[in-house]
Amino acid sequence: MTHCYRHLSAEDRAVIMLMRVSYSIRAIAHQLGRAPSTISRELVRHTVKPDGAYDASLAGHRARLTRCRPHRSPKLPLNGELFELVVYLLRKYWSPEQIARTLKRMFPDNTDRHVSHEAIYNALYLMPRGSLKKELIACLRQGNGKRRPRSRGKDRRQQIPDLVSIHLRPPEIEDRLMPGHWEGDLIMGANNRSAVGTLVERTTRLVILAKVDGTTATAAAVGFSDKLNEVPRALRLSMTYDQGKEMVKHAEITQKTGTAIYFADPHSPWQRGSNENTNGLLRQYLPKGTDLSVYSQEELDEIADSLNTRPRKTLDWRTPLEVYAEVLKKSVAGPSTLQ
Repeated sequence: MTHCYRHLSAEDRAVIMLMRVSYSIRAIAHQLGRAPSTISRELVRHTVKPDGAYDASLAGHRARLTRCRPHRSPKLPLNGELFELVVYLLRKYWSPEQIARTLKRMFPDNTDRHVSHEAIYNALYLMPRGSLKKELIACLRQGNGKRRPRSRGKDRRQQIPDLVSIHLRPPEIEDRLMPGHWEGDLIMGANNRSAVGTLVERTTRLVILAKVDGTTATAAAVGFSDKLNEVPRALRLSMTYDQGKEMVKHAEITQKTGTAIYFADPHSPWQRGSNENTNGLLRQYLPKGTDLSVYSQEELDEIADSLNTRPRKTLDWRTPLEVYAEVLKKSVAGPSTLQ
């Protein structure tokens, strides 16, 4: 049954004042047909006399004043410096949670600079309609549906010679204990006529993007080999890929780079979770249905740098670049320090 709330009237307050001397809160509530919590709140809020007595006239006056007070100010006012900083980071495609955590790290002793990710979402969606609201909401990562197969109506499995299954991969790769193990993929452009190679290091989540001239196996082999060879030898130990036909020349990549290549099971994107998650983030920069061939390697490097300088929850809110730099120092010091 639906109950309609009504404020206490002057008569109700007079009854409370007369009965408060001799009767309990529950007895007063029963007499007025109210909940005991209503009477209790009224007494707590509006009993202000020095002797602790409840005055109906004074309580009614205080209640009217309280009702006219404005609501509390938002935690993230739209005209403040903090909101300008939030807008700056949103335009760099940082998530509200990344922004909230980073503000706490930047200003550990200044709570005025702290804001929760819920407050950021509230501020965005409560903004008045306009181009700024539309722009900022577009910067948020949108929920993506299931990934569509890159080749329609054609089985991409069982086309790769001499593939080594992910189930033969050493256990330290699965446990992310040692750096130097990557996950790879191609993200496709409009009509599957252009592509960009993606590499994600499993331990540090560092992202590398490779310009690929086309979608052929030869183009993929050249693009991945060139970028892997820019990585120190001790940090390009393996790569895990799906069973896409663009990897039929995986042996050529191994020969050029010394990187062992393992293949995930068909239709098992969770076996390459870091790469799949990164591909979703990259679609903010490289939207579906666009021609990816127009991006130069320098532009792709800038996009990768943008991702690598964003704090990650899985890295305790450090950036992939920070963690990778630590790993790089250890690799220079000696292989034993990578353990």
